[in-house]
Amino acid sequence: MVEVVEDENTQMTLERARRKKADIALGDFLVDDLPPIDFGRIAAQTAKQVIVQKVRDAERERQFAEYKDRIGEIVNGTVKRPEFGNVVVDLGRAEALLRRDELIPREHFKNGDRVRAFIKEIRREQRGPQIFLSRTAPGFMAALFAQEVPEIYDGIIEIKAVARDPGSRAKIAVISNDSSIDPVGACVGMRGSRVQAVVAELQGEKIDIIQWSADPATFVVNALAPAEVAKVVLDEEAGKMEVVVPADQQSLAIGRRGQNVRLAAQLTGWDIDIMTEEAESARREEEFSALSSLFIDALDVDEVIARLLVTEGFTTVEEVAYVPAEELSSIDGFNEDVAAELQARASTYVETLNAQLEDRRKELGVDDELAAHGAFSPAALVALGEAEVRSADDLAGLAWDELIEIVGAEVMDQRAANAVIMNARVKAGWITEAEAATALLAVQGEGEDDLDSFETEEA
Repeated sequence: MVEVVEDENTQMTLERARRKKADIALGDFLVDDLPPIDFGRIAAQTAKQVIVQKVRDAERERQFAEYKDRIGEIVNGTVKRPEFGNVVVDLGRAEALLRRDELIPREHFKNGDRVRAFIKEIRREQRGPQIFLSRTAPGFMAALFAQEVPEIYDGIIEIKAVARDPGSRAKIAVISNDSSIDPVGACVGMRGSRVQAVVAELQGEKIDIIQWSADPATFVVNALAPAEVAKVVLDEEAGKMEVVVPADQQSLAIGRRGQNVRLAAQLTGWDIDIMTEEAESARREEEFSALSSLFIDALDVDEVIARLLVTEGFTTVEEVAYVPAEELSSIDGFNEDVAAELQARASTYVETLNAQLEDRRKELGVDDELAAHGAFSPAALVALGEAEVRSADDLAGLAWDELIEIVGAEVMDQRAANAVIMNARVKAGWITEAEAATALLAVQGEGEDDLDSFETEEA
């Protein structure tokens, strides 16, 4: 009993306590005996089940808390049992699943086998947290190299990219933050000891270790090793790269079933097109002749002037019409009069062509509202009309790849196509401007390919 009550749940004044027990004093405890509860068999079983379930839930939470921050690590375990091609692995304090598609081809495990794998994903599910392992993920190879190469673990050497064809071949790009250390040599090790340890773990997978470079062309050339490259042509807008190789190096650059060029493309992030020097020369000559013929017909000039324009990098009549006159007159053999005449002819040709395209657009029934959109050239509007896209409603129903297929990849890229389609959906009244902006931000932020996945929710 206390003089001043601070906690009503555990304390009581002396005056109130003496109503129940007259001889109680300060500091004593007042105890009320509870009658015994007679639990039946069913109630006892229910209580047991509840306690067991709570213990299981606590164990699952402990497992999730223990492994949720270990994604990307290599773990060692014992095969508990195979299940229809999948493998259940005992990690000691938890079980993990190594799915069939995450196993290296021709790799088989039986009960009791030791296995090393990469923690790829952890998911909460009704039956508890599920740990998914992988032996085919690029991160597994990177983690193995980090274990075998101290310079990688210490951060002196950095793994920039990994591409794998599991069980067959792989490429790994590395860079050294210390100019005195060769990253490739450090990863190979003395007499190949370090890389061979990784190869043995990956069931004999051949590994190409290459030097990473910030220059895309140099990086692609390194990635195509052991093939020798003669020339590289980049198209940054399309994310493509043409690689020209000698005829005797073509099969080596492509690799068996295209494996070498495919892994190089995965490693660098570029779409790589391999061609021989002869094929590249023939294609360039064909393109040169086609552009020369275009200028001869459109500008009514002789072949010498047309070839000069192509040599200087002009590819369309519009470029000739709208380029600064000084740029034309600075070409060897041209003067201000020639430049002015060429621009006058080019402007006349463009105006005539646009007028014809405008007539064709109206003939196809393409709405003036669509024509006033501003995102499409007269030629693109005609292409839309021929594809039966004649209104904002028609345009709103397209996917980005369909729109690019109609107007051409040189007219707009994926981001621009998504923006045009969303604008059309707003004008058609399908969604509001705020919903369109939210969907576009989601696509750009999450790397989605299309807006269709957001259409139902936003609409």
